[in-house]
Amino acid sequence: MKRFIDLFAGIGGFHLAFHKLGLECVFASEIDKYARQTYEKNFRKISPKLFIKNRFNEDILNLNYKEIPDFDILCAGFPCQPFSQVGKKLGFKENYQSRGNMFFSIRDIIKVKKPKAIFLENVRHLINHDNGNTFKVIRQIIEEDLKYSFMYSVVKASDFGLPQHRPRVFIVGFRDENTKDSKFEFPKPVKLKKTMSDILGGKCTRDIGLTLRVGGGRSPINDRRNWDGYIVDGKEVRLNPIHGLEMMGFPKSYKFPVNKNQAMKQLGNSVAVNAVRAVGNNVIKYLDSF
Repeated sequence: MKRFIDLFAGIGGFHLAFHKLGLECVFASEIDKYARQTYEKNFRKISPKLFIKNRFNEDILNLNYKEIPDFDILCAGFPCQPFSQVGKKLGFKENYQSRGNMFFSIRDIIKVKKPKAIFLENVRHLINHDNGNTFKVIRQIIEEDLKYSFMYSVVKASDFGLPQHRPRVFIVGFRDENTKDSKFEFPKPVKLKKTMSDILGGKCTRDIGLTLRVGGGRSPINDRRNWDGYIVDGKEVRLNPIHGLEMMGFPKSYKFPVNKNQAMKQLGNSVAVNAVRAVGNNVIKYLDSF
């Protein structure tokens, strides 16, 4: 059985996707105490070994990377606020050991553990941040310093069956592979089968929903910051965590041991499970081809 680690794990979108693909999570790291509660609530039963011997790490900066169990695939939705349109867009200019520099923790883990593959996720604006310089640095580190191939694609949740835009850049790399010779391909989009009308239980004016995010909740429905308000059967409806779970690809049985505001924040910070699973499936097939 192939094994993976889940860095900046949030509420476990990567974990859920790769668990469904038959892989074992052997290490995870998440610093937010409320996200940790939700993560453990939902994964303790299916991955019990993860919650012993500090394998569910709280602070990636206080960790001996050599102690991480061996694994095949490194997964990381590293902090995106420094690169997003709604953040300050500071990127690598933020202070050392800050959100913007968490990529360097990923780099150091790759150096020590040398996994077969890496799978990173971030906001699409990472590509153009600082006139493309931030993305250029990331690519140089992965290709030149770490000797991994580097392939990326902007993937939308709606490309893989979820009625939400949520464009994100997915970065995939394989150890000791040359980018131009790599036969890895990102999956083709599939037809949308579920719309916002299905999720909200009435005729919604949008088939594909707005991107769930952290700020701007309860903004006026016509405000550019609105993402949680919709017109359904002529009436205004606001999203709740059950709606958010469906839009992100989590099962309705997923539990939130936190209040509604925290649950919506956690969903806004998560990854689209269907999209991760589709790309992850291709990563596994590529590794199996050797």
